[in-house]
Amino acid sequence: QLQLVESGGGLVQPGGSLTLSCATAGFTEDFYAIGWFRQAPGKGREGLSCINNGDNTTYYEDSVKDRITISRDKSKNTVYLQITSLKSDDTAVYYCAAAPFPAKAMCLMGSSGLIDYWGQGTQVTVSE
Repeated sequence: QLQLVESGGGLVQPGGSLTLSCATAGFTEDFYAIGWFRQAPGKGREGLSCINNGDNTTYYEDSVKDRITISRDKSKNTVYLQITSLKSDDTAVYYCAAAPFPAKAMCLMGSSGLIDYWGQGTQVTVSE
């Protein structure tokens, strides 16, 4: 069964940090990449960071690359996204996804409709 389940969202104060988790099932082949995306109210879905299953090559979106880190624990089939120095603009629903594409290509697909596998999303709200 192919499955992606996000967790770790919540309410965070500006300047705080958060680590999101994506538990995966059925995406173990090397040709898959796992990625993190977000969608803020009224905006399209944007790719933040993606990682290749096979060689762990990563891609980071320029606007957030100084504040985010993607990592994985293969023994737990889990991919993490750490976000630091959170701002109100980071308020969004955060999704993880899987696709048979290289990490950079996957992240740039955003809301193109070419990515078939998505988790249900986890809400992150940055507010006092």
